[in-house]
Amino acid sequence: MTTATAAPASKPLSLGVIFLTLYIDLIGFSIIFPLFPAMLEYYLGREGHGGLLGWMLANIDALARLTGGGGSYLPVLFGGVIGSLYSLLQFLFAPYWGGLSDRLGRRRVLLLTVAGIAFSYLLWIFSGSFWLFILARLFGGAMSGNLSVATAAVADVTSRENRAKGMGLVGVAFGLGFITGPAIGGLMSGHNLLVHHPRLATFGIHPFSIPALIAFAFCLLNLAWIYTRFAETLTPEAREAAAPRERHPLKALFGIADLRVRRSNLLYFVFALAFSAVEFSLAFLAADRFAYTPRQMTAIFVFIGFMSIFTQGVLVRKAVPLFGERRVLVAGVTLFMLALFLMGFATSQVVFYAGLACLSLGSGFTNSAISALISLYSSVDEQGRVLGVFRSLGSLARAIGPVVGGLIYWRLHPEGLYGLSGMIMLVPIVMSLRLPQPEK
Repeated sequence: MTTATAAPASKPLSLGVIFLTLYIDLIGFSIIFPLFPAMLEYYLGREGHGGLLGWMLANIDALARLTGGGGSYLPVLFGGVIGSLYSLLQFLFAPYWGGLSDRLGRRRVLLLTVAGIAFSYLLWIFSGSFWLFILARLFGGAMSGNLSVATAAVADVTSRENRAKGMGLVGVAFGLGFITGPAIGGLMSGHNLLVHHPRLATFGIHPFSIPALIAFAFCLLNLAWIYTRFAETLTPEAREAAAPRERHPLKALFGIADLRVRRSNLLYFVFALAFSAVEFSLAFLAADRFAYTPRQMTAIFVFIGFMSIFTQGVLVRKAVPLFGERRVLVAGVTLFMLALFLMGFATSQVVFYAGLACLSLGSGFTNSAISALISLYSSVDEQGRVLGVFRSLGSLARAIGPVVGGLIYWRLHPEGLYGLSGMIMLVPIVMSLRLPQPEK
């Protein structure tokens, strides 16, 4: 292989850049989570119930009345819809960016997508109007192909034996991102540039421009590092052998010839759908059942984040060499099902936190093992396309899960949502048992 001598020197550097790319992306994605209620109040006060915001809130309100949630549900659904729009664009574009990286190389596509995300944050800084804010979120979602491209780059620079360890690094980046992003958003939410400089409103500056500016600065740092330090991970031979890309994400899924890859992707979609539904409702469950304050809820997500980091950064690295990816996947999905029943029917905080621990362990094992299996089942020249479909289906699940989960929660109460989700997890368990252990 022509790059055999250069590869060892570039692997540690590339993995570091990949980790930072994913970490920064998740910070930017999640920094907005604590801001949704205040953002809704701001845009309502500025624009009233007219225009795009009024149309969106009228439809959300109709949906809220169907659930019996009433007005208190409105800010929650607003945040869910905004998050779903972002994920929907990821679903549509992730296979495209992944396939493009198979043909042009990871570095060029990473530069393009990270630059696009930086531009979306720049729009957010000046999005004094609601339509510009929505435009920024849609553009950011469309450019978020760096998740699938970076995951494909992990496959490029890891051996088949160490593939799951590399994918565990992806999970660690996710866990850290979902701890750091909301923390920054919450800390910076009280800093409003307009308090001391009200004339900046003329340029579209708003009370949430500082979190947007921080996300933009991190993204620029990431872009500079990729440009100066990232060594291309895909060989010219692999790029030349790449198959033509399919632009439609569902056609891309069913266009994959390998039945093992299709089954793995469908398994992950069911898992991600259940996970996003219960993740969205977790704060409501804690508040309704245990009267948790916002600070206590923050502790929940910090606990989940650190458990996920430990699982994917330490436990996965030890479990996969001993048991193999398929058995780790079976254990992960089973632990996640147990977590759903523990949390859904918990009557004490001890049982609830035991469920949270199983949730973190189960999701950590599942995410690392399934991404490694999909990569190992696929040839070298289609890593970007196949992992792009994988990330795309996860985005589709995150677009559907919060709204569907919210509807079920308010109709059937937490026991109904968590119990139903737990029963549905029997499908991924059976599917995971039928997957073969890949050759290495």
